[in-house]
Amino acid sequence: MSEHGLHTHAPHEEALHHGAGSGHSLGQWVAIFTAILAAFGAVVSYQGSHLMNEVLLYKNEAVLEKARATDQWNYYQAVSTKLHLLELGSTLDPDKARQFAPKIQKYTEQKSAILEKARTLEAQSAKADAESARLNRPHNDMEIAMIFLQIAISLASIPALTRRTWLFGLGILSALGGIGLWAAAMLAI
Repeated sequence: MSEHGLHTHAPHEEALHHGAGSGHSLGQWVAIFTAILAAFGAVVSYQGSHLMNEVLLYKNEAVLEKARATDQWNYYQAVSTKLHLLELGSTLDPDKARQFAPKIQKYTEQKSAILEKARTLEAQSAKADAESARLNRPHNDMEIAMIFLQIAISLASIPALTRRTWLFGLGILSALGGIGLWAAAMLAI
């Protein structure tokens, strides 16, 4: 400040003041762009995590149903073995055939019910496994979309330091690729 009440700036301060006031500097565009991409990336990351939880839920369900089906198949084999032993016993000792008849009837009826339950559990396991695989595909697309968004943020921030605006354009292309993958993943759900 001078003695007469006039405030003057040095030439470099004046250029800095005019550059900051224009509102269109590359640094400001980079900051806005990266902030938007970071927010968008947070949404994609959340949706990807949520989708992965569903994938794991269905995969766990498939494993549990498969274990239950295996239990039923083991039970089926045990009942079949008992049935075969009783049939063999009645063949070897015809005098006891009448004594074995009610148990043979019981095990024959049990086998079909156990067989049906085992097949039902296997079908439920296959269905849950298929749903897990179906949801995993869009999740992978979301993961790749996230990579493109992170690359876009990196590419877009370099021009703020180097003034190479073509890198900002590459950042925009990478962002568009990430957004496109995210949209495709959302449509596949």
